[in-house]
Amino acid sequence: MLLPVLFTLQAVCTSVAHAMQHYPAVWGHYDVCKSQIYTEEGLAWDYMACQPEATDMTKYLRVTLDPPNITCGDPPETYCALENPYMCNNECDAATEELAHPPELMFDFEGRNPTTFWQSTSWKKYPKPLQVNVTLSWNKTIELTDDIVLTFESGRPEQMVLEKSLDYGRTWTPYQFYATDCLDAFTMEPKTVNELTQQTLLDIICTEDYSRGYVWKNDKTVRFEIKDRFALFAGPRLHNMASLYGQLDTTKNLRDFFTITDLRIRLLKPATGATMVDENNLSRYFYAISDIKVQGRCKCNLHANSCVFDKGKLGCECEHNTTGPDCSRCKRHYHGRAWSVGSYLPIPKGTANICKYRSTYRANASSLGVANRNQARVCDNAMLRCQNGGTCHHHQRCHCSPGFTGILCERARCQGPGDCDDQLSGQASLHHHPIGHQCTLTLVVFPLLFVSLC
Repeated sequence: MLLPVLFTLQAVCTSVAHAMQHYPAVWGHYDVCKSQIYTEEGLAWDYMACQPEATDMTKYLRVTLDPPNITCGDPPETYCALENPYMCNNECDAATEELAHPPELMFDFEGRNPTTFWQSTSWKKYPKPLQVNVTLSWNKTIELTDDIVLTFESGRPEQMVLEKSLDYGRTWTPYQFYATDCLDAFTMEPKTVNELTQQTLLDIICTEDYSRGYVWKNDKTVRFEIKDRFALFAGPRLHNMASLYGQLDTTKNLRDFFTITDLRIRLLKPATGATMVDENNLSRYFYAISDIKVQGRCKCNLHANSCVFDKGKLGCECEHNTTGPDCSRCKRHYHGRAWSVGSYLPIPKGTANICKYRSTYRANASSLGVANRNQARVCDNAMLRCQNGGTCHHHQRCHCSPGFTGILCERARCQGPGDCDDQLSGQASLHHHPIGHQCTLTLVVFPLLFVSLC
């Protein structure tokens, strides 16, 4: 009885293992900036390109509306359902918490019942256009990693534009146009993202896929398809991320296309559900957004693997002797070579392009002490102790006892053949620990130093 079960489990494990081979986790993340390795000269730093993990970026944004008084509820107003003009039981009142619909509700936890959402005033000034700009600002450069998804509680807009800024809202460029009739609204031929190619990936298109009236819940969403554009290089299931990373590395326009500081949603015409607007019941026409999803990561130019939100601002925790909100310049005294963005290539570790200490810098002893403290820590009194009686000097070097050498004084200073056999108090061993489909390579230097390399 157990044999069929065992064979089934073996088949499942084999198929899972085969599938996972198409998704190499190690090089795909670039989540380690540096590790220590053991060389003939002793311990040394091995630097790698690195980037923060992708996350929900709506937790860190600031939202503004234009015009600022466009949110419903002041004065209170009653709304009718778009599909049924006689169902007028939805009230909006800014002074009552249960009936208010402020913009913050576009970013709260979804799944509550009833659904929470932001709502505009109705189209009571028709035929004057009902237009709203919803601007999302991060005060930080971010890189998009997944589709932008807007979920409308009302009907989806008949005309809308998604715009991006790379200079903190000073200038704007369109990402995509949305309309029930692209030719009529924007004098553009309708297209879908599936019609794009590697050569036309950066084209700005108008799509009619997300502007029809809704019947089913899935028809409430409007998307800007990031992953479909990634797939033009990485394949339908993003199997070949190496190809995508190579293109991002060598084509600045492509990398900039997926980089933003701000997004702007321009709502130009609400859903009407018909060719004509019912002027006798304008409370049917309004905008209501229940959720906005923006997935991405801080742009750190491949010089940081973490990004912190402190005092209302995002900032990279820079490595590789770089500094700045985006790690976009070298630290003081580290201009031995010009700053450069890190590189995804060669896969899997990329190229760190670290800023190097300017060894020709001349200064007095006190200023050199400051400069030395800015370098990477070589030794300390905890995990990186100097061995064999050595002492740590400013965390930058070990002063070794006579007869010993190496970064941590871990090697005997040999005088001739065979002289080192009995002097070494440090032992080094290299172990491979296979865990699932990833390898864990650990360097152990006696007495206590564990350095994870992959």
